[in-house]
Amino acid sequence: MRRVLVTGAASGLGAALTAAFRARGDEVLATDRVEADGIDLVLDITSDADWAAALAAVEERWGGLDVLVNNAGVAGGGRIELCSMDDWRWITEINLFGVVRGVQTFTPMLKAQRSGHIVNVASLAGLVHPAGMGSYNAVKAAVVAFTETCGHELAAHGVHASAVCPSYFRTNLMDSMQGQDEAIGTVISALVNNSKVSADDIAAAVLAGMDAGEDVIVPDEAARQAYFLKWADRAAYDDVMRAQARKLDGALHD
Repeated sequence: MRRVLVTGAASGLGAALTAAFRARGDEVLATDRVEADGIDLVLDITSDADWAAALAAVEERWGGLDVLVNNAGVAGGGRIELCSMDDWRWITEINLFGVVRGVQTFTPMLKAQRSGHIVNVASLAGLVHPAGMGSYNAVKAAVVAFTETCGHELAAHGVHASAVCPSYFRTNLMDSMQGQDEAIGTVISALVNNSKVSADDIAAAVLAGMDAGEDVIVPDEAARQAYFLKWADRAAYDDVMRAQARKLDGALHD
């Protein structure tokens, strides 16, 4: 039995991960920024006070933590001239600094107990970088880099770190989409809604990746193919990405 904290657990991948851990017999503290069915603790990941309260709750409930899952996040993006600085600040505060706050909060506990696993949910956008998603790509790439750093820094203390990098899967993430670039919002919504991969599929792959000790968990075939293309044939990868950019640019000038 592991003691697990999951952020963004009210729906989507967070809810699927919570269910998957519990199906294994793990105990889960399910958190989200608003009260909802199945949520044990309200946790706004942009709030230092909420993270302190989460640490206190874990200490009182269990006295330690085995798995920290930084899952909560939002969708955003837009082409360079259509993504405002306010949009950049918004997505960075949530998708990057929310993860950093969680890791900083629980690192002293994990180091003291000399065990634990940090799981930071990034995105395929952290590994491959399509047009129209500069802000989202940047913060997810930062999450991947930060997670790798955590893995190196904490290895001597018995703590492992994994970044999760899925492609598009069916979830309600687009409910949080912010930005004025309607074309990119339409494209991403279609990719999410038409995906054959569910949040449960991704959750199962995440747990399998954790079991295998993977530092970067690429949990679905579409993500693995895209990442492999970038690694194996950079010219072909660039052609695909620039063709997509031209389509978006056409939408901009229609």
